[in-house]
Amino acid sequence: MISRYSDQTKKIKEEEIEEAAREIKNGNLVLFPTETVYGIGANALDAEAVKKIFIAKGRAQDNPLIVHISNIQMLEDIVANIGVLEHKLIEKFWPGPLTVIFQRKSKEVIPNVVTANLDTVGIRMPSNLIAKELIEKSGVPIAAPSANVSGKPSGTKVEDIISELDGKVAYILDGGLTDIGLESTVIKVENNKIDILRPGKITKEQLEQVVEEVEIDKHVLEKVEQNEVVSSPGMKYRHYAPNTKCMMIYSKVEEEMIDKINEVTNQMKQENKKVLVIGKQERLDSYIADEKWNMGKTLEEVAKNIFTLLRKVDKEQVDLVILEGVGEKGLGLAITNRLIRACAYNYIVV
Repeated sequence: MISRYSDQTKKIKEEEIEEAAREIKNGNLVLFPTETVYGIGANALDAEAVKKIFIAKGRAQDNPLIVHISNIQMLEDIVANIGVLEHKLIEKFWPGPLTVIFQRKSKEVIPNVVTANLDTVGIRMPSNLIAKELIEKSGVPIAAPSANVSGKPSGTKVEDIISELDGKVAYILDGGLTDIGLESTVIKVENNKIDILRPGKITKEQLEQVVEEVEIDKHVLEKVEQNEVVSSPGMKYRHYAPNTKCMMIYSKVEEEMIDKINEVTNQMKQENKKVLVIGKQERLDSYIADEKWNMGKTLEEVAKNIFTLLRKVDKEQVDLVILEGVGEKGLGLAITNRLIRACAYNYIVV
């Protein structure tokens, strides 16, 4: 069943969230919005329910899930300890788009299927009111990866994901377009420093307001080998990718980036191949591509738009999609992380 409502229709919202919560309690899957992207969720304490997520998404079993909570008591019930630094991070960034890796209490509390057999578990408290109420009414933490078939771009609105997930979940809560558009920042605290495993809306610069030493895991911009163990989703497997071949091109010098994009486009045209460029509005007229799409003016707009745009490209029947790079400063790191994975590491930095 699909539910559509806005935050203004409080009565309808309460009734439908209660119905979705019943499905969670009954061991079924619910598609729901968060402030980052849509999630496909199940009772995190129910191993059989969580297994349904992997089946619905076609997700690899060694790819851990993030557990969503609505209050600190839930956190204390499922993790072994909360350090001083973790408390500071919680106070500053929760509820919000930050996932923290903790030691789990035991596999009897959080089953192995959630953590990919690791002793750690990623936890976050979403700020989206629909998500928070769903967790509260369910009375259990909810394990939820992004709502999409594994490998495809994450869902930022129900219209983009309904065709691939309808029939695979018991209930769909349609909260409209998500606020951020990229998955949460995932961090791990070790030896009084923060390691960013997956960048997101909460940036390195913001984390440095809490602790001086913040490192970016090498796998944020590099491939993870098949035999490597990862403690965060979004690190190991092909992600965010359309079927159409993509390439990211970036330069700090605008003219150099434009020239390189046009050079690659011209090479493709000489082979009678069609090119789509996705870039910022102010540069689109400079490109010679067959198709040109606007990704947004600001990094926030790019983050909100990029998954929807990537989902549309397969309908265009082009031979190559060229994506403008955005650099690695601030939110740009998270966007770059998604773009290079969407391109299967096919990128050029001029």
